[in-house]
Amino acid sequence: MENKLFTRIPNHIGIIPDGNRRWAESKNYEKQQGYTHGIMPGFEIYELMLELGVKEATFYGFTMDNTKRAKVQTQAFVKACVDAVEILANRDANLLVIGNEDSTVFPKELLKYVNKRVLFGQGLMNINFLVNYDWQWDLSHAYHLDNNEKKKIDLYSSIASSDISRVDLIIRWGGRRRLSGFLPVQSVYSDFYVVDDYWPDFKKEQFYEALKWYQTSDATLGG
Repeated sequence: MENKLFTRIPNHIGIIPDGNRRWAESKNYEKQQGYTHGIMPGFEIYELMLELGVKEATFYGFTMDNTKRAKVQTQAFVKACVDAVEILANRDANLLVIGNEDSTVFPKELLKYVNKRVLFGQGLMNINFLVNYDWQWDLSHAYHLDNNEKKKIDLYSSIASSDISRVDLIIRWGGRRRLSGFLPVQSVYSDFYVVDDYWPDFKKEQFYEALKWYQTSDATLGG
């Protein structure tokens, strides 16, 4: 068993599956075709996390900024998100979708998964899916109007993603060294690992290398 190789398993792993368009271009495909090829790697890593006993995983679907791309690309990654959830429905997970559902870009097929967890199968892992997500949109829920004045309230319990726990390890594919607004509150003390390969070229060895690196990190949480 691979989990015997690791003495420290993250409770919650964040996945930033970047590089789909660049992968498509490298294969002489249209850019939007990369998103379809990015679906199954998500389920490969889901199975690996189940084996290791990871309790929660958050996948970055797309951001509100991403929807400024060409229409054909936007349609492609929205469809990929819907297709991924339809596949997940036949697995074991507790799904929560977080994102701006008031936008016309938000897929109506995913509305029933917004703001409440939906049980699939035995619900062996909490899966969070960021769809049409934006960090400012998320944090804006921590404020409300009281007598026409903005009053700050408890941050973590009031943001849109409050049902998502603190992230222990974030892994980003595609070589970019940035979080791109990924759950800013939950990622304050996250360890961040970058895989240079594009997401559609996912291999389990990349995931295991990230976990090996994680064994050496110092979990002080600021202390």
